[in-house]
Amino acid sequence: MVELLVPQEEYLKAGVHIGTKFKSGDMKQFIYKARNDQLYVLDLKKVDERIKAVAKMLAQYKPGDVLITASRAYAEYSAGKFCEINGCRLVTGRFSPGLLTNPKVEGFMEPKVLMVTDPRGEKNAIKEAGKIGIPVIAMCDTNAIIKYLDLVLPCNNKGKKSLGLLFWLLGREMAKAKGEISSNEEWKYPLEDFESKLELGPVAAPV
Repeated sequence: MVELLVPQEEYLKAGVHIGTKFKSGDMKQFIYKARNDQLYVLDLKKVDERIKAVAKMLAQYKPGDVLITASRAYAEYSAGKFCEINGCRLVTGRFSPGLLTNPKVEGFMEPKVLMVTDPRGEKNAIKEAGKIGIPVIAMCDTNAIIKYLDLVLPCNNKGKKSLGLLFWLLGREMAKAKGEISSNEEWKYPLEDFESKLELGPVAAPV
């Protein structure tokens, strides 16, 4: 039996597995079941496997070559903490056209890999990554379209507890993959530091 990165209860408490009331054909492979309230639930074993895969992939790049986009406030906070610790680059809010393709655009950058926290809200970043030929990693809810994505991390990409736990785990697993720490106990950053303190109210699931 494969051991999860954290006890299953931790995943459940953070709601990492809770999807929307909609599912795409692309994400069907990651869905465990539909609840009585019609919300789709992700397979935690597959979520756990993908966290490991994403961390290993990101660990192959120099920190400055990794770009993360976060268009939602909760994701902005958690991704920001992750980037602060790991030295990755972060773009929040609206993605400026040409940021990856036009050297004349203010803030122009040339990352080697892109990770988006919301494929729908950050589709322009995905398109530009495709134009310059860099791999794209994406945090995807149950209704995501995964065309043009190279690696999918199925997860609740809207909840602040979920995002906090996801980025905390990604940071820890990256540190292990790079040889910066050799055990979970050496990871010195508290989970609470990755969770947004904002209170935005319930987030409506996109159709």
